[in-house]
This record gives sequence, C-alpha cells and structure tokens, in this order.
Amino acid sequence: MITWILVAVLVLAAVWVIAAYNRFVRFVMRAKEAWADIDVQLKRRYDLIPNLVEAVKGYASHEKGVFENVTKARAAAMDAGSLEEKGKAEDALGKTLKSLFAVAEAYPDLKANQNFLELQRELEDTENKIQAARRFYNGNVRDLNTAIASFPGNVIAEMFRFEPREFFELGAEDSAARQPVQVKF
Repeated sequence: MITWILVAVLVLAAVWVIAAYNRFVRFVMRAKEAWADIDVQLKRRYDLIPNLVEAVKGYASHEKGVFENVTKARAAAMDAGSLEEKGKAEDALGKTLKSLFAVAEAYPDLKANQNFLELQRELEDTENKIQAARRFYNGNVRDLNTAIASFPGNVIAEMFRFEPREFFELGAEDSAARQPVQVKF
C-alpha cells in the first residue's frame, strides 16, 4: 500500500513538473511571438522612412542636416542590439522624424502632396501598430517574469534555466517622449 502511495506521489510530482515546464515554454514562445510582431512593424517603419525623406527632399532640398539626421537615426535603430539600445535608438529616431515633419510644416505644397500625405498616414498607422505590439510584448514579458519570480515556479525556472526578459520601454531620460502629442489646428 505504501509503495502505491509513493508511486502516486512521484507520478503527481512528475506531472506537475511537466505542466510547469510547459507553462514556461508557452510564456517564452508568446514573448518571442510578441517580439516578432514588434520587429515586423519596426521593419515596416524603416522601409517607409526613406520614401518620406525623398518626398520632403523634393520640396526642401536645402534642409540637408535634417535628412542626414533621420538617415543616421534610422541606421542606428536598425543596428541596435539589446532591448535597451533598441528603445533608445527608437526614441532618437522618433525625435528626428518630428524634426522632419516640422520641416514639412513650412511647405504648404508638400503638405498637400498626395504621396506625402499617404506616407504620413502609413507611418502614423505603423506607429500605432508598434505601440500595440509593444504593449502585447510587455504584457507577455510581465507574465513570464512573474512566473519566474513566483514560488514554486521559480524552482522549475531555475532548474530548467528560464531567464527573465527585458521590457521594451522608452528611454527613461526622455520624459518628453512620454508626454501626449499636442495637436494644434
């Protein structure tokens, strides 16, 4: 009788370990999927930027410094490695894009150009998708990190070497980027 109880306890413990392991695998896969969503939107954004720069160049060719800054910021964002570096590079890219749109404001013909308006609309749509993908990613990372830090999950996480992931956040030093955008008519 004691043998059967011991076997049952061992089987239940094995089932629990397997279920806990699979739960962590599910969390990791969701975080990877969420990051892939962000990556797709960032690539879309990177592809739109050269077209946007070319559209503005046609009207404001003497604004060479702005175009160079946007191009450098885009390259830095594409080459960023860690999530922290990626967040900072994306902040810098956002700032340079704002300066590009500020230049565009000075050219009424450009603001009325259908190609420019379509590129601007696509970029805005992409920015919204990036924000949604970022929230989805950070939610999945939160769930994974909570499971890793909580008992008894932390025992399984340590046993199978599941590591917490970083959140994808705006740079902490950029309080202006955290403020809502002012719309003026």
